[in-house]
Amino acid sequence: MPTAAAEPVSPELLRRFDVAGPRYTSYPTADRFVEAFTAEDYTLALSQRRSGAAAMALPLSLYVHIPFCESVCYYCACNKVITRHHDKATDYLRYLSRELDLHTAILGLGQTVTQLHLGGGSPTFLRDDELRDLMAMLKRSFRLAPGGEYAIEVDPRTVDPQRLDTLAELGFNRLSFGVQDFDPAVQEAVHRVQPAEQVFALVGAARERGFESINVDLIYGLPLQTPESFDRTLAQITQLRPDRVALYGYAHLPERFKPQRRIASIDLPGAPSKVAMLAHSLAAMIGAGYVYVGMDHFALPNDPLAVAKRQGRLHRNFQGYSTQPDCDLIALGVSSIGRIGSTYSQNAKTLDEYYDALDHGRFPVVRGLALTRDDLVRRAVIMALMCQGQWLFESIDLAWLIDSRSYFATELEAMRDLRDQGLVSMDETGVQVTPMGWFFVRAVAMVFDRYLQTAQTRARFSKII
Repeated sequence: MPTAAAEPVSPELLRRFDVAGPRYTSYPTADRFVEAFTAEDYTLALSQRRSGAAAMALPLSLYVHIPFCESVCYYCACNKVITRHHDKATDYLRYLSRELDLHTAILGLGQTVTQLHLGGGSPTFLRDDELRDLMAMLKRSFRLAPGGEYAIEVDPRTVDPQRLDTLAELGFNRLSFGVQDFDPAVQEAVHRVQPAEQVFALVGAARERGFESINVDLIYGLPLQTPESFDRTLAQITQLRPDRVALYGYAHLPERFKPQRRIASIDLPGAPSKVAMLAHSLAAMIGAGYVYVGMDHFALPNDPLAVAKRQGRLHRNFQGYSTQPDCDLIALGVSSIGRIGSTYSQNAKTLDEYYDALDHGRFPVVRGLALTRDDLVRRAVIMALMCQGQWLFESIDLAWLIDSRSYFATELEAMRDLRDQGLVSMDETGVQVTPMGWFFVRAVAMVFDRYLQTAQTRARFSKII
């Protein structure tokens, strides 16, 4: 298992890999989903899970998408509904209950769940009584296993210590705070003002209440950011010392995401500044004792995510890196993406479509994908590289009854260039990601993505660094 690079990541190497590519929360990626995959296909996948549950069903994870926010953050690319009318949440919860009923009609009540994630939007848009209603719904339908991971995304502007008491009471044991940047000018520029003191107070209160893991999200490349200003944010983050830090590069795509049109391109830092911010971030986080888990994620050495990496137990799903075993994922709510067996599915992206499907008594699935055998083989290799940092030929050969060297002859030839750049090592047993290569693992995984054949395809994705 590769560990953090002993030497600094050079700006030259960062510039060389300043290209677009998938994040591989799934393979194939969501842009490959098709409308030919329907609610009927999803129903069949659930039925197959139920019929095989006793012997071979995967563990179960839940994702619930709460799309509402009271105000828009200009950088945001999430599926969201901006509103101050909280009665919309009442309607939404009623429809979530209908969607849950459709699932339990096929799966039965009481299937065990080991992982739950509430995302958005802003899940903390919901009032305490609404959160209680939602959790009661979920607990009526599923059994939340003791010791599972139960996480909620938190907008610091919508939470106080008393609300943290409610979240703990409801069973959440992991919190993720959206920070992005502590610089007041940057916060003004992206329309998300939340003083650092407020976040520090909330994190302190969360620790007092015994939450097992606290994550903070950061974004580099936002308007008015400079390497110097972001250094100050990094210094504050290392002082705050959350258990985990997720560091994302801002992708400016105003033609796709309307709120981003309020950001003036002239205010965005140039490529050299973004590379400097990333290089400084890697150095600052590792210098502060964090483990580079992979891609954009850091964790303290005793955090379960860092422990799972050391022990070769990392997994990856639509929420990113996880300590949980490979799971089927039931995704509830508008635009949610799930996985059942060898299928992926996505719900309708608008509330009107979502509500209409449920009014007619059918799953709101509007697209998805049934994976081919080649998809499954390639997914196994990509996830082995991204989670364990190695691809052992024998394990893939035995699992899929192939000869890796011939099946992936073209890809292995392409890997030689990455080997020459010090990102991987290769021998007769397989491919190992080097400590330096771990910082560029998306580039390693991309070699095995048969859908990434054209520049036009790659342009759909964010930069890999």
